Amino acid sequence: MPDDSRLNFHVTRFMTSAPTLANCPADEGREVAFAGRSNAGKSSALNTLTGQNSLARTSRTPGRTQLINFFSVGSGSEQRLVDLPGYGYAKVPESVRREWQAHLADYLRRRRSLAGTVLVMDVRHPLTEFDQMMLGWADENDMPIHILLTKADKLGRGAAASAMTRVRNALTEWEDLVSVQLFSAHKRQGIDTLSDQLTHWLTLPAEADEI
Repeated sequence: MPDDSRLNFHVTRFMTSAPTLANCPADEGREVAFAGRSNAGKSSALNTLTGQNSLARTSRTPGRTQLINFFSVGSGSEQRLVDLPGYGYAKVPESVRREWQAHLADYLRRRRSLAGTVLVMDVRHPLTEFDQMMLGWADENDMPIHILLTKADKLGRGAAASAMTRVRNALTEWEDLVSVQLFSAHKRQGIDTLSDQLTHWLTLPAEADEI
């Protein structure tokens, strides 16, 4: 995709945080959600994409993000990025964890403006139980997923490429819905590929969803 047709994600701004689907912004326009296991590098990926150090909060304590966070791309609010709560080993009571997961599932199943989901995985530990759950949901709802294999700089080039091949081979049954790429926030690797995918989803005509 030519640079002049790619959305400028550097003008992304925080909109609001919502604890439940009912508190989310108006369900119109198009948005792309970022999901991933706690500590997979989701917040770092969002910050790198947007060229902002603190757009999405990062923490050494996994599972800190418990709200659905909305960010507008550009001056309006018709194109949005969404930072979903990290799934995994957050130090919260089990009852809170179950409620948190229920709100996440509610958003993913019922949000009409959701055009696609970026599923963030640590390249060294891909396809966790949560990842498989997300892929199953995507299959049930015919929702496209773009897998971001983060922390690619932690492996050598050959090892990272092999890990991506293994993930692709494991997902042949979902190949019509799933795409995969390597990404490194530290090395700023894979930003253009991710930007192209997000631009495609966020600018796709609404009628294309009905085909």
